[in-house]
Amino acid sequence: MSRTPASNRATHRQLVMPDRQVSVSLAPDTIAEGVRRLGWLALAYAIANVTGPFARLVLGAIAGTVHVSDIGTPDLAGLVAVIMALGVFAAVRRGALPPKQLLDVGLVLQVIGALGLAVREFSHGLPPMAHGVFFVPAECVWLVAYPLLVPNTPAKILAASLVGASMGPLGLALSGVGTGTAGHVPLFDAATYFLTSSYPSAVLAYLLARVVHRFNLRWKNARDIGSYELIDRIGAGGMGDVWRAQHRLLARPAAIKLIRGSLLGESARAREALVRRFEREARETAALGSTHTIQVYDFGVTDEGDFYYVMELLEGLSLERLVREFGPVEPARTVYLLRQVCHSLGEAHARGLVHRDVKPPNIFVCRLGPDDDFVKVLDFGLVKHAAAGDTRTMLSMEGTAVGTPAYMAPEIALGRRDVDGRADIYSLGCVAYYMLTGHPVFSADTPVATAIAHVQNAPVPPSRRSEFRISPALDALVMDCLAKDPAARPASSAIVSERLAVAVSADAWTDGSAQRWWDRHEPLTRFRATAALAM
Repeated sequence: MSRTPASNRATHRQLVMPDRQVSVSLAPDTIAEGVRRLGWLALAYAIANVTGPFARLVLGAIAGTVHVSDIGTPDLAGLVAVIMALGVFAAVRRGALPPKQLLDVGLVLQVIGALGLAVREFSHGLPPMAHGVFFVPAECVWLVAYPLLVPNTPAKILAASLVGASMGPLGLALSGVGTGTAGHVPLFDAATYFLTSSYPSAVLAYLLARVVHRFNLRWKNARDIGSYELIDRIGAGGMGDVWRAQHRLLARPAAIKLIRGSLLGESARAREALVRRFEREARETAALGSTHTIQVYDFGVTDEGDFYYVMELLEGLSLERLVREFGPVEPARTVYLLRQVCHSLGEAHARGLVHRDVKPPNIFVCRLGPDDDFVKVLDFGLVKHAAAGDTRTMLSMEGTAVGTPAYMAPEIALGRRDVDGRADIYSLGCVAYYMLTGHPVFSADTPVATAIAHVQNAPVPPSRRSEFRISPALDALVMDCLAKDPAARPASSAIVSERLAVAVSADAWTDGSAQRWWDRHEPLTRFRATAALAM
């Protein structure tokens, strides 16, 4: 980006380069993936040993050709390693310990596993490598492969690898117990063998662990935004992604919406203007105080030039998902939910802000504290000042329409500059229509044809397409909201809310009705989402 004037350079620096703490620990998802790999690695180790060396003992015991006296120290050491591996696998599957502790337990398995391999490998003395024949010892392969599969901090990997390498001399000593094998190995040959194989393998394991750890840290730090750490992606769209995140100090869950700056132009001057506009609009959105508007905790621009919002993380489902999974919404509940939407839009319109993308995916229904059927209006990223007469926003380019064609007001589809809150009222009428009928007002083969239909075609009243009995008052209100001329629509969302209140019986849908619905359906509706995943 180009240099910022001195008057606002400090603000711009804070916006573009948020304070980031250097992390030295593994990211939670890296730990989780490491634990998953540890479980499968432990199982593979146990199976390989049981089906290999122990198969002879098991089959021999069944046939009566192997007796307890035939089981030597190598067999017992291998049995301990197998039991350890199966125990680690069971602990991982059951989540018996916290993930970080499971990774540390895995280091013990690395050591015991090396011992089990070394004892069996040295049961007949040193491998051929010590006599000039090239040979890759099994315990060396195990020591090097382990940190590639199961991540941990380099210091812990080094300590475990050195101890694991020392299992070679110990394994040689144990393999000779009762047979005298160890005593027949020249000390020089043994020292040469371990100094040129086992211990170099431990050093190599450490170096590989450093490479893997640095990669993980870079990936983790690249996913740190401001004071938040990105955990996992919960949505994706054409403009960017939505991530579940967590504040590093407060441990507060949040959702971060990343908007790729590369899609907004390459001109340095244009990007500077976008940064200033983004900051202004984000501040105004964050200042909205309606309890039915998504809370914005933070905002900024990453080092890579991507815009981001940090918002509250909700559990529930969008109106789109509600209708898709459970069918059209009965009129009483439709009124109950839409009045909350009016509360959010009313404050925004009073501040001169127009949402311009009111649609079912942007209206979220959830259980919030003691409240059921609590509505949050999402994604104010397309807001504009109605009084400013400026059709450009952070997410739109001059001369283009913004919004979703199926819910787009005619004046927005025509690219008119005099767009105000009545455009949101039109979209709200489209949402009500969809909720009551399960179908959009207009459906066409292409988005352009759908937008044209909103400009030219007369809608069919929802009462003629709904499976419910819709009162004349509610039917008329939806049709008034869908008027082509903004002047013919209700003048404000407050008026819409008042008309909704009298369109159905006051006790048709109550807080108790909402609680009973969620009690029945919550297991099907519990998932995390926020902030308009379809960007």
